Amino acid sequence: MRVALFLICGNDTPYPDTGRAVVRLLNRLGVDVDFPMGQTCCGQPHYNTGYRKQAEPLARRFAEVFAGYDAIVTPSGLCGAMVRELYPRTGERAQMEGRGSALAEAVADVVPRTFEPTEFSSMSWG
Repeated sequence: MRVALFLICGNDTPYPDTGRAVVRLLNRLGVDVDFPMGQTCCGQPHYNTGYRKQAEPLARRFAEVFAGYDAIVTPSGLCGAMVRELYPRTGERAQMEGRGSALAEAVADVVPRTFEPTEFSSMSWG
């Protein structure tokens, strides 16, 4: 199983021990974790402050960076919710406004594979 860690911008620099703790947890579960270096902000600050179109490139980037992973684990319920709840809306909005269906298709692939650590650790992956 290929598992990726998505560290949010609020963890990466000020709270690096959060990411380390998630990796230790996943390792104890027998899961090897990748950390894709191309990851960036999920776009939630943009989306929540009304800059929804500006969040689209970040959603697209997320989908590209995490393509091919079986699971994406993030220590943030907020960013997890952005991916699972608001990325589909972002893709639909792009379609409705004539920017095509590529974003909706890309995010549809990552939505069901994005988890918060406790949610992921309670699942059976056998």
